Amino acid sequence: MICSLGRRSNNFFSLKRRRRIRSDFFFFGGGGLSSVRRICSASTYCYPPPDTRTEIEEEKFKEEFEIGSHFVKLETGPKVSPLPHGAVVLTSQDTIPRKFSQDDTILLRKFRRGEHVCKVSSIVDAQNAVVDSLLLNVDYHRKQQLDRKVMFGSWFMRNQGCVSRTIERPIRPLFPDNLNNDVQVLARVVCDDEQQDTDIMAANATSAALMLSDIPWGGPIGMVRVGRVDGEFIINPTINELERSVLNLVYACTRDKTLVVDAQAYEISERDLEAALRLAHKEAVKYLDPQLRLVKKAGRRKRDYKLSMLAEKTVKKIESLAESPINAILDDPKFRMFECEDACDVITQDLKRALEEDLNEESLKVLPKMVDTLTKKVLHKRIIKKGLRIDGRCFDELRPLFCESGNLPISHGSSLFGWGATQVLCTVTQSRPGDEVARYVGSTVLSEVPIYEYKTPPFSVDGDGEKGDLDGCGVRNGKLVEEAMVVLLPSEKSFPYTVRINQKVLNSDGSTCMATLCGGSIALMDAGVPLQKHVAGVSVGLVSEIDPASGKFKDYRILTDLSGLEEHLGNMDFKVMGTREGLTAVHLDIKLAGVPLDIICESLGPALKGRLQILDHMEQVINAPRFSILDDWNWDWPIIDTYKPSASLIQRLLEPDGDLKREIKQETGAIISLEPAGTVCVVGKNETSLREAYKKVAAIED
Repeated sequence: MICSLGRRSNNFFSLKRRRRIRSDFFFFGGGGLSSVRRICSASTYCYPPPDTRTEIEEEKFKEEFEIGSHFVKLETGPKVSPLPHGAVVLTSQDTIPRKFSQDDTILLRKFRRGEHVCKVSSIVDAQNAVVDSLLLNVDYHRKQQLDRKVMFGSWFMRNQGCVSRTIERPIRPLFPDNLNNDVQVLARVVCDDEQQDTDIMAANATSAALMLSDIPWGGPIGMVRVGRVDGEFIINPTINELERSVLNLVYACTRDKTLVVDAQAYEISERDLEAALRLAHKEAVKYLDPQLRLVKKAGRRKRDYKLSMLAEKTVKKIESLAESPINAILDDPKFRMFECEDACDVITQDLKRALEEDLNEESLKVLPKMVDTLTKKVLHKRIIKKGLRIDGRCFDELRPLFCESGNLPISHGSSLFGWGATQVLCTVTQSRPGDEVARYVGSTVLSEVPIYEYKTPPFSVDGDGEKGDLDGCGVRNGKLVEEAMVVLLPSEKSFPYTVRINQKVLNSDGSTCMATLCGGSIALMDAGVPLQKHVAGVSVGLVSEIDPASGKFKDYRILTDLSGLEEHLGNMDFKVMGTREGLTAVHLDIKLAGVPLDIICESLGPALKGRLQILDHMEQVINAPRFSILDDWNWDWPIIDTYKPSASLIQRLLEPDGDLKREIKQETGAIISLEPAGTVCVVGKNETSLREAYKKVAAIED
């Protein structure tokens, strides 16, 4: 294939062909995604060889269906991308007419340009892995060119990393446990109408691409978003509808099991959340049959991969040798997760010496994973049979709680929170308006207030590692805490200060993310931030016995407040966050190929009981924001006021040299700034400072 990257050509056929090429055409060279040569964008022109053009134009498979108010189309074939194992383009079009203009010709012209249509491509490929485990790499990307703007430089798009994680979470549990390959997923937004969220489309396109590939995978899956506006649930709401919604629920599932639950809400009740979950499941399964029909049309088959497995006789011998040492480890209630891992490593080495003659080199590589699976099986069996957890707690019992406020006098606000061996230190710092961090979301620049920073140092998990900036886990946990807490923070008009919340894990033994949420709520009140009420969270887990033949649950137990060992060896980590009145956020992580929705809904009851107990303890320490607000620039009492300025003042404030701002600050000590909404914000260090600044401003406006 010949590729011309935006160069002029005098060839008549090239110019004629160039006009026909679509801006969403992708070109992949080499032997798969691991050797991608170029990805053609709107300014790239691709010319297929003459002998393949007819074949590319003829062979094309598609499926069309409706979800909510959107018309969805799945397409695959050599025209999409002939080389990778699986390639799909998903197009979503709003079926509700939007009145862009009273002129029908303008409306038709907008439709033809694709402003009603959102399109996402997803391509998957698998290569032999260097290590003996599944390496799943999901890369979601939305380029700035989709906003019809030219931007130079690069920014760390936190949102895109979180979307990649949203795509990865439902597909990872469905790969075989013994598949040792490097699986790569590329999800690219080709066309965006800026009204539909492309993360849902990318996840569904990835599912279809995996089904079309020859990679062994237990799909398909379906993912939807549910909103609630004026008391009515909406499937896959638009961006404008989400702004008015009191619920933002992302749900993914197979035909009968749940894979992903992510929600942010304005104190929604458990009953309403359950209704939203059941509606989401009903709508998400509508994505499954079109994917199966598309696979049937394309005639794709799965490749016979070499899966690393042990003989049944060897497995039974390993179980007989390892079960007693594993039980001895679990008999000690003080054993922590990393101590258990060290003990399992010792058991693995003993098994290697005992079975050295019976196992070959490939089988020895599978042995550590086998010991880990056996440890999980023994733990679940003990909890279900004895009716008690490893540390002696009942299923719905919390670990001993402790919390302090104001333990760091120099900080504006601080707290120390923990349960069991988990300890988290939270600090809050306040600053003047204008110190916020710019965050790019699509073509919109938003101010990120407050600023959340979540860190887990290496020493907190009894290890060593890299120091410095946040890792992916810290970004995701910080975003989760932000979603749960931000709905209770005061509006910018009533509290226009910039707030930074630093959450550092001092010791990690399970439920650290929920501990940072509780500690952050206490620290905010200690800093005098007018938080409406406390917000708390609790992790709910699951241990179960599953029939290996049918995959159905024979028995299970729901656990509240997970320890590190239960997080590591459990099947589920369901984080439920909220206040006394309702839920503000939920987040589900699983290690199984899905959990029945009934179990998810049943978990909301123990989570509510545990959350109320935590709130009781937090309110005993501090139940309202402190009266005074500290400041780090040594002001007596900062006073902030906003008002609508005159045109002459706006003109002076927009001057590039900034003489007016500098003059007012030097003479009165007040800071004056022009807000994006067109208002002027005046920050005085006291009443006198504010009054003098107003005199200066009035002289200009007169």
